[in-house]
Amino acid sequence: MKNENDYIEKNITLSFEFSKYLFEHPEVEEKIPLNAKIVLLPEYDSDLYEFNKKLAEVQREEGQPLVYVRVKELGPKIYSRLINPVIEIAA
Repeated sequence: MKNENDYIEKNITLSFEFSKYLFEHPEVEEKIPLNAKIVLLPEYDSDLYEFNKKLAEVQREEGQPLVYVRVKELGPKIYSRLINPVIEIAA
């Protein structure tokens, strides 16, 4: 088993990317039941996939809808879309 902090960091990244995806594709969000437990399952990382699936089953509340989001892969990191920003210190 990997370090739990590794899983946490990877899940933060996945959650952030999924949030951005939902922002760009609001029709997907409409398909998710209210109060659902959303489980991100990265198919490119079998350890994290299994960790997230097991954790969700433990944390899921009785009667709570469970939604699996299988992620094939993550695209390359894009750090910023700013072009030549100018930093000025105000007096």
